[in-house]
Amino acid sequence: MLDDISQAVLAREEVAKYLRGGYGESGAQARERIYAYLDELRTTQRYKIYRALQHPLFPILRKIERKPEHLHHVTGAVRTHRILYASNHKSHTDYLVEPLVLDDNGIRPPVIAAGINLFGGPLGLIHRHVTGAIPIRRNTKDPAYLITLKAYVAEILKRHDLFFYPEGGRSYSGELKSAKTGIISAALTAECPNLVVIPAAVAYDFVLEDHILARQRVKKRQRPFARELAEMVRYAVGYRSRAFVTFGAPIPVSHRHAQSRRDLMELTRSIRARIGALYKVLPTAIVAAAMRPSIGKRDLEARIDRLIEELAARHANLGVTSGRQAVEEAAEPLETRGIIVAERGRFRVRERSVLRYYARTIEHLLVTTGRTH
Repeated sequence: MLDDISQAVLAREEVAKYLRGGYGESGAQARERIYAYLDELRTTQRYKIYRALQHPLFPILRKIERKPEHLHHVTGAVRTHRILYASNHKSHTDYLVEPLVLDDNGIRPPVIAAGINLFGGPLGLIHRHVTGAIPIRRNTKDPAYLITLKAYVAEILKRHDLFFYPEGGRSYSGELKSAKTGIISAALTAECPNLVVIPAAVAYDFVLEDHILARQRVKKRQRPFARELAEMVRYAVGYRSRAFVTFGAPIPVSHRHAQSRRDLMELTRSIRARIGALYKVLPTAIVAAAMRPSIGKRDLEARIDRLIEELAARHANLGVTSGRQAVEEAAEPLETRGIIVAERGRFRVRERSVLRYYARTIEHLLVTTGRTH
C-alpha cells in the first residue's frame, strides 16, 4: 500500500510522463522501476524513538561536545517557514551531531538526506524507520531514479524540514567541496511559498576519521559502511573534540524559478559561499595551516598571528584570537593524535597528510594558500 507521499509523487507531472513510457520504456517497465525506487526512498520518522537513540550512542556522543552558534536564525524561521538545512560534510558523526543540536534546543527534527552506503544492516533499519533518513544514490545517472528522487524530495518538503549536504559526500581532502545542485533543484520544484534555506557549518577540533580520510583523499570507490565504522572505532580511542555547528540567516527561495538554470546555479553558489563563511576557524586548523616541516614555537605563533589578521579582515568566524592561544590549545592535542611532534621548543610534522587535511579546512577563507609542510 502506498503512503500519501508516494501517491503524491506518482501524481506529479514529470513522474506521470515517465510512467507513460516517455523515456523509451514501456509503461509496465517504467512503473516497475519507479515503484522500486519509491520503496527504497520511503522513510518514517518516529520522534520518541529517535530521541531514545541517544542512549546507546552515548559512548560516541560523550566524546563530542556540541557547541551551537546563532540558533536564533533557526528559532526565528521555524515558526513560519519550511526549512531546507544545507551544511558542509566533515564526518559520519555529522548525522548525529547536527540534528541533535536542533533537538537539544527543542527545534523540530528534520528528515536527513544521507548516502545509501549508510543503509545496510541494522543501521539501515534505524535510518528508514526511526530517524527519517532518505537514502541517496549520489553518482547514478538513471533518469528513473533522478525523476523519482526529485519528486520525492519535493513532496517531503511539503511535510517536513530537510537536512542535506550539498557537497554530496564527506570531504576526503579537508577542503570545502563544490556544491551539487540535485536536492536544491528538487526543493525549487516543491512549490512551498514559505520555504527558506538555512546554511549551516560544522567544524571539529578533530574529525573522528581524519586519518582514514586523509590517507584516501581522492575517493576511488564507495566502501561498505561497516568497514569504515571498524576503522573509526580504532581512532576513537582517546578521541575528544568540540563540534561547532553555526547557523546562518535564512536564504529565501520564493523568487527563484524552478526551470531557470541561472537561478539554480546562483542559489547553489550562494549557499556554498554562506556555508564557507560560517565555518568556525579552530586552533587545530590554523596551527595546521601555519605549520612548517620543522618550526620553533615563537615562529609558529608569529605565522599564526599573520593568518589571524588576514582571516579577521575577511570577517571569518574565528575561534582563536592569537598565535599563542592557538599553540597552547592545539599543540598538545595534535601531538596526542599523532599528527605533530614537540621537541625542545620546536614542532615537527609527523603525519603530513593529516596535517594538510586540517590546513585545507580553512583554505577557502584565505587569499594566499599553498603547502607549507
